[in-house]
Amino acid sequence: MKIVRYKDGALVRWGVIEEGMIREMDGDPFGHFHLTPRMKTMGEVKLLSPCLPSKIVALGLNYRDHAEEVKMVPPKEPLLFIKPSTSVIGPGEAIVYPKISKRVDYEAELAVVIGKVAKKVPEEKAGDYILGYTCLNDVTARDLQPKDGQWTLSKGFDTFSPIGPWIVTDIDPHHLDVSSYLNGERRQYSNTKNLIFGPHQLVSFISRVMTLLPGDAIATGTPSGIGPMAIGDQIDVVIEGIGTLSNKVVAEE
Repeated sequence: MKIVRYKDGALVRWGVIEEGMIREMDGDPFGHFHLTPRMKTMGEVKLLSPCLPSKIVALGLNYRDHAEEVKMVPPKEPLLFIKPSTSVIGPGEAIVYPKISKRVDYEAELAVVIGKVAKKVPEEKAGDYILGYTCLNDVTARDLQPKDGQWTLSKGFDTFSPIGPWIVTDIDPHHLDVSSYLNGERRQYSNTKNLIFGPHQLVSFISRVMTLLPGDAIATGTPSGIGPMAIGDQIDVVIEGIGTLSNKVVAEE
């Protein structure tokens, strides 16, 4: 199932993709719902971020190839940081290039979307707490990152967490190709089999540190090939079995 959140006129609704159209959902995917007979074409609505996380828990150095790229030793346990909810935008929305940064990078990532309250979850039961998976771009002001050991400054700007275009619930996350394309040219390519810590490990580990709430997202880390974007660029995050998350970069007003 592909779950979408979308704007239909002045109303925000949930739905599912069926044969290229959106079937409206009565309720929401984190509780009780049923599908109505009401249908919309993709062109009739505006897709929004498919979840509204209270927090994004993100991973540093979680691909073996990325750790090699930045010449750092792979971590022995997950390296966590937090991205604020205010950094979230949806597909087609603009990434704003902040004036105080001279280098803003793309980072293509698989995101885990939490389906119900998760606290101290055993790894073997982690799948029960996952609603599904989506694409995420962990946008980073790279030149500001060395100033901030916790990375909140460099990764926490408004618009620095594009998420979408939908949540896929019936997918095996362990062998998915992950790519990014800058203005149509592929810049990143790897597979989730190269993750150091997989989705179920991450849900279990993180839930032992903090309670994960419905709609929270775990950004599982980025593969090698990170690089800068410029104002006017389009960046696409493409994940096998999920789809394409596209955003353009604009100047800060």
